[in-house]
Amino acid sequence: MGTYRVRRIRNLSLTAFVAALIVLALHLYTVSLRDPAFLDGWLLLVCMALLVALNLRKKLPMLPIASAATWLQVHIYLGLLCVVLFLLHSKFNLPTGVMDSVLWVCTVLLFITGILGLYLTRSTPIRLAKSGERLIFERLPAFQAEVAAKVRSLAIESVRTAGTSSIADFYTSHLSDHFGRPCSVLDIYFTKRGPYARLRDQIEELSRYHEGDALRILGEIKGLVDVKENLDRQYALQLLLKAWLFVHIPLAYGVLIFSLAHVAVAYALSSGAP
Repeated sequence: MGTYRVRRIRNLSLTAFVAALIVLALHLYTVSLRDPAFLDGWLLLVCMALLVALNLRKKLPMLPIASAATWLQVHIYLGLLCVVLFLLHSKFNLPTGVMDSVLWVCTVLLFITGILGLYLTRSTPIRLAKSGERLIFERLPAFQAEVAAKVRSLAIESVRTAGTSSIADFYTSHLSDHFGRPCSVLDIYFTKRGPYARLRDQIEELSRYHEGDALRILGEIKGLVDVKENLDRQYALQLLLKAWLFVHIPLAYGVLIFSLAHVAVAYALSSGAP
């Protein structure tokens, strides 16, 4: 049994054990004629605050408060515990008031983006490794523009050296638009062949009618299609890996702020009695 699997089973078991203790504590709270919503509400708020602390920990790597990897593990399983606390606190019911509805929707979106982020952070590095050397995200547009310029110069060269306009016409009708923009993120994630395979097939078909310099130019263009595919793949994967944080982190702070307002309202309506 691998180390990763052992760690996952251990952490899941610990999370389930803590969740069972919380359920027992809430039951005892109810039996003692107290409102369990105050207990699970405070537990949920504290857990949410700890989850937000992960982002603060990333901004302060010099602090000797465990490693980033340890904080990430705590974040994942504490997030699972928050799901349990959220369901217990809401009693599996939909909200009624405006504030409660906003808080409920934001919390659900927070959990969804958290699950999406977990998938992306696990799958994206593997997919990037298959694309070869990982390139700096900010430099990818410059590399894409450089490849597009090379294809354009090859199309122009074909008219001068190969004495044919077919490659230039093919560039105008198919290649210009393809190399002028990044490929769709959906194409990268969900299509097996996509526009790259279609272009390679079209170049292969066009190559059957050429020879000499024209055939050489088509071969170079086909190689640049492969380069473009790799650049687009890295761009799309890294973009998603960065973009989900711009949704997840604001949601986390928003949920924390709305939760504090929710606590204030709850105590005001109950005269502070637990």
